[in-house]
Amino acid sequence: MNKLTEKQLLIDKIVEAIQDTKGEDIKIFDLSTIENSVTETFIICSGNSNTQVSAIAGSIEKKVRNELKDRPWHVEGADNALWILVDYVSVVVHIFQKHIRDYYEIEELWGDAKITEIQNLD
Repeated sequence: MNKLTEKQLLIDKIVEAIQDTKGEDIKIFDLSTIENSVTETFIICSGNSNTQVSAIAGSIEKKVRNELKDRPWHVEGADNALWILVDYVSVVVHIFQKHIRDYYEIEELWGDAKITEIQNLD
């Protein structure tokens, strides 16, 4: 399997895990064409409480570990679960509580990225 296919599979599994735990406002930022970017892809989503933010992060780690045999290189923010970052090197996931996401406006920082919005499953 080539790198692009592996990365797309990782992105798909992460999005599925977010949807499994009712994560909201999912956006995928393609940063591959942006010079000096810290990663190739950001996935950003929101949860309604620290419990849900933790559950989304746990769901991502479990699904990726079980289905793709991959583990994050680094996880940050799990203690207070206001903003958890799950880093798979080429794909970095940001899971925010809504008010924290609104405050930091991280989407504005990467406005020149190609952004794909994922529709919520109902």
